[in-house]
Amino acid sequence: MAVDKSMQILIVDDYKTMLRIVRNLLKQLGFNNVDEATDGSQALSKMRGKDYGLVISDWNMEPMTGYELLKEVRSDDHLKATPFIMVTAESKTDNVIAAKKAGVNNYIVKPFNAATLKTKMAAVIGDF
Repeated sequence: MAVDKSMQILIVDDYKTMLRIVRNLLKQLGFNNVDEATDGSQALSKMRGKDYGLVISDWNMEPMTGYELLKEVRSDDHLKATPFIMVTAESKTDNVIAAKKAGVNNYIVKPFNAATLKTKMAAVIGDF
């Protein structure tokens, strides 16, 4: 099944530069329908108003972290099937295990490039 490159993707990060980097990487991969949120609660309200084909969220944010966002998404019947990729600067095993238990689909450690993002996304949503 081919991935629809017009699907909506939500990127969540409290660091504007990171939002811009991820948006540009997605554009390089052919995805142009990208929304942004600067923390988990903003992301959650956007997700409740629109269907996203993928969420790419940073782990460390205030006041609501990416991990808390993931747990909220997975406990919401309407949102729980949304593919979710967590981005973090730390590759702590405890974090990876916690995110997996909470239902994350994949995990990316910063810094990363378009090729890494494509590989991680393809593992979650299929080849494109």
